[in-house]
Amino acid sequence: MRRIKPNAMKSFGYFGLAWVIFLFGFNIPVVGQTKLDTYIQLASDQNPAVKASFTQYQAALEKVNQVGSLSNPELTMGVFLKPMETLMGNQRTEISLMQMFPWFGMLRTQKDEATLMAQAKYEEFRTGRNLLVYQVKATYYQIHQLEFEMKANRDNLEILQTMERLAIIKYQGGNVGQAAASVSGAVKKADSSVGSTSGSGMGMGGGAANAPASSSSSSTGMTSMGASSGSGKLTDVLRLQIQIKALESELRQLEANRPPLISRFNSLLNQAPKTVVELESEMLAKVLSLDAEAFLDSVLVNNPMVKMLEAEGLAYRKQAEMAKLEGKPMFGLGVNYMVFTPRPESGTIGGMDGMGYMPSGMGQNMVMPMVTLSLPIYRKKFKAMEKEAIIWRESNALQKEDIENTLTVQVEEITKDIRNTELRVELLMEQIALTQQTLEIMITAYATESSSFEEILTVQRELLDYRLSLANTIIEQYMGYAEIEQLLGY
Repeated sequence: MRRIKPNAMKSFGYFGLAWVIFLFGFNIPVVGQTKLDTYIQLASDQNPAVKASFTQYQAALEKVNQVGSLSNPELTMGVFLKPMETLMGNQRTEISLMQMFPWFGMLRTQKDEATLMAQAKYEEFRTGRNLLVYQVKATYYQIHQLEFEMKANRDNLEILQTMERLAIIKYQGGNVGQAAASVSGAVKKADSSVGSTSGSGMGMGGGAANAPASSSSSSTGMTSMGASSGSGKLTDVLRLQIQIKALESELRQLEANRPPLISRFNSLLNQAPKTVVELESEMLAKVLSLDAEAFLDSVLVNNPMVKMLEAEGLAYRKQAEMAKLEGKPMFGLGVNYMVFTPRPESGTIGGMDGMGYMPSGMGQNMVMPMVTLSLPIYRKKFKAMEKEAIIWRESNALQKEDIENTLTVQVEEITKDIRNTELRVELLMEQIALTQQTLEIMITAYATESSSFEEILTVQRELLDYRLSLANTIIEQYMGYAEIEQLLGY
């Protein structure tokens, strides 16, 4: 099991400050930060699973008030149906009051054990809440990713439509200069959001919105072209129309994927399935430097699962102490009160050998202090209780070691993935810039018949793939950061 190094914790002081800034202000612009924060708060307040876990913690707190107190005193009362004649008088009633006390330290140990179990329940609640927050973020990012894919495909559809007009004009032998400029403008417009996953900033509901543009214009001019043609090819126009049809179909499929995501997101918030979801305006790619060793130490210290197992381990230790104390004697303190009534003298002295004489009784009531002590001589039960607690503690220690090993692997994988996404973002942004320049040059060359139409379609598709890959990589970054926050706990 990995031990926390003091120098690592010292270095975490600088890392911790940066981490606090990261937790509350990473990636998403500050102006749109409150949208996701609001959803997280709503989920924490309204999700039934999290609320149920918190009520379990509240119930565990009430257990603390149940232990750590003395047992109820015992009151015994007896009445003689026929007075018992004694030298003190006639005894009518006997009353006893007894209070039992456990061995020294038992009550404090019981209360400590219940408190530790309640603390473990709280850490279990934190674990569930952290998982919920991660699910909210992950679903929110998936919705954002879907929105960007739809926007990227709509931008690509606009590029294809302008390229179609260029191909038609070229086929008809018209002036292609203005059409080529329109294609270049569409390419630049589509590339304006490189480095971020730009959304519409509008709410997303369960219904369809932003439907793909109709391809009715795809056949514009086709019937009026006539038999004559310019330097273009009719096959270029037809191939573009095929791609436009395919892209419109893909957009409709993306639209169909939206309602299930919205419904899943709202279910986490315990809201109506079609409640509108507000999106951020954009999600920027960021570079985050992590001190892996200090970060791992902070996870092993603050992770709620680790803290829950630590609390349970201490509780099992207290249970072993309780088992030992159970084997100690219990003692009781009490008082016995006897009620007598006066009795007159009867008989004569010396008569019948004195057997018929009964002296008078004063009837004075009697008070008798009492002490009682239990004798736990049957030791097998107490030894078994102590051994049970020790075995549970050993099992708990093994579980904690397994969790720490798992967390160590997770931290290494997450930090590796984040660094990889940073490299991929940098590469994709360069590829997008170069591909955009290449496409603009090829479109201009196509207008002057010095570029292959097939190559233009290939480069145009590569540009779309790069943009979608960039968006997916940025979402992967956000998902990685969400996993980091889940491991650290709140």
